[in-house]
Amino acid sequence: MAFPGSSWTPYKLFLGSESFLIPEKCLGKKDIIRSLENSGKNDSKKEVPLSLSSTAHSLVFFLTGIPGFETYHAWIFIPFCCLYVIAISGNGMILFIIITESSLHEPMYYFLSMLSFSDLGLCLSTLVTMVGIFWFNTREISFDACIGQMFFIHGFTLMESSVLLAMAFDRYIAICNPLRYATILTNSRIIKVGFAIVVRVTTVVVPLLLLLKRLSFCGSHVLHHSYCFHPDVMKLSCTDTKINSAFGLAIVISTAALDSVLILLSYVLIIRSVLNIASSEEQKKAFGTCVSHTSAVAIFYIPTISLSLVHRFGKHAPPLVHTLIANIYLLIPPVMNPIIYSVKTKQIRKAMVKIFLSKLI
Repeated sequence: MAFPGSSWTPYKLFLGSESFLIPEKCLGKKDIIRSLENSGKNDSKKEVPLSLSSTAHSLVFFLTGIPGFETYHAWIFIPFCCLYVIAISGNGMILFIIITESSLHEPMYYFLSMLSFSDLGLCLSTLVTMVGIFWFNTREISFDACIGQMFFIHGFTLMESSVLLAMAFDRYIAICNPLRYATILTNSRIIKVGFAIVVRVTTVVVPLLLLLKRLSFCGSHVLHHSYCFHPDVMKLSCTDTKINSAFGLAIVISTAALDSVLILLSYVLIIRSVLNIASSEEQKKAFGTCVSHTSAVAIFYIPTISLSLVHRFGKHAPPLVHTLIANIYLLIPPVMNPIIYSVKTKQIRKAMVKIFLSKLI
């Protein structure tokens, strides 16, 4: 509260047995925090305003929407909302179709269901913060909530990369060794692949976030994105982050980079095998089965690599560039994957038509 006839707000500080009233205009928030941290005794009592107390005793980050367009956030989120609806409904539909249609209980569609599940998880893990920022101007997020969100964002991203690699192996076996396809990719082996993906995600993401929790954050707490992203949070630390950076780079190399190289290698082998087929019609058919997967690989890795490069080398890039690439990385793959597989996969189209007709009848 302000004193009558005055323009300053007092802050009451209890240091030992004495208390002091200090005007806000004479002492900034950083000075108050510094005074509290440097107060002499362990049993000293401190009383500060609620907003300042939460900053001093609990770590809070501030998310960012579209820099420079804050007054239009409510309108800007309308197309974002449409993309979320398409992504959630599309991936949910593919999951439902694969689960309910017994004719789609095959290795290729099991992997497609894993891809849809990871896309669905990626969308839902950021939906709350996006709605909060753009429609309710709620930018604050606690450090623990930020850690939780990063676990799901990076976990589902790594899961999608792993599933795309498994799908590349599936296409390689189907084209290069079709007679042994059913014996190699059995249901038990697909379950083992799914379990291995979950173990890989957990063993990679958990240590990354535990290393982040040891850092101190004493400067700016404003993030560049509308969700928590590991490189973005790490940059705000005022302590040494060499270990975090090295471990993060090692993870990128051993996961996304390695997966992309193995996917490329599988397609080199596929192309070599297809070119040995005498009939041009058979070549066209073989390449046609890979179109959906190659499209999914492109729309996943291009935004992922772009966002990684911007964070590592685009320190002087405008904030709007960071925001646009981050949102493309977040929304484009979950939106496009169900569209691509619905258009290019005849079995998925037939199953969708069958479900819609049964609902109409």
